[in-house]
Amino acid sequence: MTDSQDELEGQFTQWRQYVQRRKELRPADVEELEDHLRGSVDELVTAGLHADEAFLVAVKRMGSLDELSREFAREHSERLWKQLVLTGESDGPAADTRSRRDLLAMVVCAAGAAASVKMPELFGADMDRDAEFYASNIALFVLPWLAALLAWRRQASAAVIGVLFALFALGAVAANAFPLAENSQSVVLTSIHLPIALWFAVGLAYVADDVRSPRRRMDFIRFTGEWFIYYVLIALGGGVLIAFLFGTFNAIGISPDTFASEWLMPCGAAAAAVVAGWLVEAKQSVVENIAPVLTRLFTPLFTVALLAFLVAIVVTTSGIDVERDALILFDLLLVVVLALLLYSISARDPLAPAGLFDKLQLALVVSALAIDVLVLLEITGRITEFGTTPNKAAALGENVILLASLAWSAWLLLGLVRRRVPFAALERWQTTYLPIYAAWAWIVVLVFPPLFNYA
Repeated sequence: MTDSQDELEGQFTQWRQYVQRRKELRPADVEELEDHLRGSVDELVTAGLHADEAFLVAVKRMGSLDELSREFAREHSERLWKQLVLTGESDGPAADTRSRRDLLAMVVCAAGAAASVKMPELFGADMDRDAEFYASNIALFVLPWLAALLAWRRQASAAVIGVLFALFALGAVAANAFPLAENSQSVVLTSIHLPIALWFAVGLAYVADDVRSPRRRMDFIRFTGEWFIYYVLIALGGGVLIAFLFGTFNAIGISPDTFASEWLMPCGAAAAAVVAGWLVEAKQSVVENIAPVLTRLFTPLFTVALLAFLVAIVVTTSGIDVERDALILFDLLLVVVLALLLYSISARDPLAPAGLFDKLQLALVVSALAIDVLVLLEITGRITEFGTTPNKAAALGENVILLASLAWSAWLLLGLVRRRVPFAALERWQTTYLPIYAAWAWIVVLVFPPLFNYA
């Protein structure tokens, strides 16, 4: 069988798996539809079209199944599907009504997030004086509203909504119920890990009732990257707005310091989290052109930086400083590497053969894996010599989790480059491992404070 035939069979398999999820279709119906599709493809290939083109055109021509094809294209967001299957989709009155309803829901949720940030002031809280309180609770002010918007768009079931409510309530307890001192390490750990734990709650709202689907989990990874890009763009625009605000009002003798610092910046930052999520949903095709470019730009840059760091360690024989700031820095570095890997996987054509970029990713992951091993050795040595602290224990656990993820990712990437492992195996590993990150974040938030006597 040729490579072209392999790719075509892969597309048939992907289409068949999607159609089989439709409860109203019996196995006999699926077989009949597939026979019809294969016949159309054969006719188009005979007419001179390439196999991939013939497959996509045949799906487009399936008449009564056209709406099913559109849904398939939306769920599998490869650009070629959108170009061939979604082309010509009319924007009727129903689409306009849904767009207006989505906009109204976004405005309500964004206003709710902005109001939530200011709500504690009604009970005497102050952002400067109670910085630790705001640091621990900021995710609770914002992310429930983003989750509400996504759950509304997905028409989530009552069970999903109940689980979301329970998770955010549990987060509120974790952030406020423990008797933590202002200088407690657990305050910092909660401020870092609670947003991560609650972001996975947002992920539950995103996938709604299809939580077991690897494809939906990968879509959430894609959503996360696109949300971050939009949020940064909004933040940059907000910075320009504030600069103009200060310049113009100062020119007439009015100082907007209080308004900007106490209202515009905190409320705008909270509302922007919801707006960014709505933009990803409404304008996905715009970011699809940006995000893969950013991934391909920063992957080689980070690869060179990590290799240079490893060479410097070998040449200078210097150890790694594992104090708190250094631990955070190295963990962030490993998280960025993982994010680059995840997002490049989510944007990759699953049927494309392994190429130079996959080899570059393998070098990036192997370099990060080596750094993770060095950090783990240093942390273990410090714990053995000086005892453990909440920071070191959290860093140890996180680096072990990242070590397992990166090690198996490197093995699968090696198999992909050698064409012995299908891309689907790498994608499935990443989506299957996501709950591990969520579970560890909740462990740090809920178990570490009492485990270390609220230190």
